[in-house]
Amino acid sequence: MDAQSPIPNVPGVADARPGTDADRPATTPAPGPDAYWLPPAQYALRPRLHPWEIPMLVVIIAITLVGYLAIVWLVVAGQFSEYFLALLAAPLVLLFARGLTYARPRVNGVQMTPGQFPEGYRMVVDAAARYGLEYVPDAYVVLGNGMINAFASGHGFRRYIVVYSDLFEVGGRARDPEALEFIIGHEVGHIAAGHTSYWRQLSTVVGMNIPVVGAALSRAQEYSADNYGYYTQPSGAPGAIGVLSAGKYMLSAVDFDQFADRATHERGFFAWAINAIASHPVLTWRAAALRDRTRAGAMLFRPKTIVRGVGSGNVVPIPPPAHPAAVPPGVLPNGLEMPPRL
Repeated sequence: MDAQSPIPNVPGVADARPGTDADRPATTPAPGPDAYWLPPAQYALRPRLHPWEIPMLVVIIAITLVGYLAIVWLVVAGQFSEYFLALLAAPLVLLFARGLTYARPRVNGVQMTPGQFPEGYRMVVDAAARYGLEYVPDAYVVLGNGMINAFASGHGFRRYIVVYSDLFEVGGRARDPEALEFIIGHEVGHIAAGHTSYWRQLSTVVGMNIPVVGAALSRAQEYSADNYGYYTQPSGAPGAIGVLSAGKYMLSAVDFDQFADRATHERGFFAWAINAIASHPVLTWRAAALRDRTRAGAMLFRPKTIVRGVGSGNVVPIPPPAHPAAVPPGVLPNGLEMPPRL
């Protein structure tokens, strides 16, 4: 394997024992003599940033600089305003907030170490090594109280991730450890992509006050982090979408293809608007992006083609199936019918 090859367990890496895997189900035929791995799709190779991320960051930095210069000029000209002072104080407020955010898991959370949550610690170490980091970020588990969440951040020269306990539980063998590995890869990916630096977070926080543009930067960063999570554990993507959409107990009941298909089925202005103002891509669009690694995740307009994966992150279009909730006329009791869809 040369230096440009993807790390093993990324789609596209040849099986060392083709046709002899003892774990293959008896109902699955062995590959024929002409079988071969498809070359990895564009976004199944080493992680890359979403193509919108840097342009949106540049736009936000430019708007922020112009805005700050305008505020300074207004204050100097005597146009005093508490709102202006609050904006000027934002860098100091963020510095203080980052310190408090880092201190909270340090004094209340359980740190992943070789002796405490060793499997989670191994996932963090593996992700850091894959992404070329020079250090292992701190990693903590904090009480979730029912919340499914995780985040990455930093303070000073330290970088760390926090996983809420209700999300960390999916790593148990009874559920989906691969989903947890994808999620930890996603969070460490934020660190590797530079999203947790002070200046990047300041740009993101300020940018979220700029309609559409700020949210677009945040969504592009989430897609970029998903690229890292996919590179670490591609088979964990369905479980990650399952737990984010249906929770830690029902993640295995979510049909990943059916869920991703709805990115195309669900349309209309309000479906578009809820994504346009969101800090994270809506989950159906996010699932569609994780299934189709030939292109970057959709930002403003929903995916138009329904596809099925064929390996190595590649896909083939299929004829559009009926909406997952559609049923033939006359099959519902008491004359019930499904309403028309927008």
